[in-house]
Amino acid sequence: MPYLTSQPTGTASTDLRIGFGVPGYAHPLVAPVEWGGLTRPGTPLHWVVLNVSDGPGARPDPHCLEAAGRLRNAGVRVLGHLDVTYGARAFGELVSEAHRYLDWYQVDGFFLDRCPTERTALPEIRRTTDTLRALTGDGHLVLGHGTHPYPGYAEAADQLVTFSGPWSDYRWSQVAEWTAEYPPERFCHFVHGMPRGHLDEALRIARWQGASTIYFTDRTDRGGSADPWESLPGYWDELVSRIGTGVSE
Repeated sequence: MPYLTSQPTGTASTDLRIGFGVPGYAHPLVAPVEWGGLTRPGTPLHWVVLNVSDGPGARPDPHCLEAAGRLRNAGVRVLGHLDVTYGARAFGELVSEAHRYLDWYQVDGFFLDRCPTERTALPEIRRTTDTLRALTGDGHLVLGHGTHPYPGYAEAADQLVTFSGPWSDYRWSQVAEWTAEYPPERFCHFVHGMPRGHLDEALRIARWQGASTIYFTDRTDRGGSADPWESLPGYWDELVSRIGTGVSE
């Protein structure tokens, strides 16, 4: 299997503890069960993305403020959603949105969605992440590439999303060799359209490829017309149970 044979020797670990990075549910009024369930004791959450309205919105949203407050009070990191649009967004726009997230929702860091992957775009991304670090102090930064970027991006943030896509691609995916130079805590995998019967296989792929932050769902993007992350997967309780108790090979 490609995800096994391409993995550099010595990177798999049966002691790896996997947790969830939640890419962002629908608005709390639309998805109250999803937001409410995130504070359930024993749910191994690394962070949750807050996307109010394609960003922080034009004014504070009391429902989002309440949802973010509950998570932060439970010790869960809340990350503000910044759409980099593959490098097309202006630096000033991103910083302005970051300020609003911090002022209104006291976020613990940022998720830079649709992050570019090319070497030529790295200096501007570093400029953005350096500024965000200055604003947040020890804030957590995640670059949402969705695929393996130029290796230099690993030095620009705390974590990289190196896979985001359907199960049909994930089950045959291969890991970039340069990722072996970093611990699994640096990488995230998001998989949609994944049937319940493949949970064990998907968890093995994440472990062998060295990604400790994951999110799996049976929801689909309907050919690109829907957001598969907006609602809970049908097997959420089963997945939480497997991750929360540790997964062994």
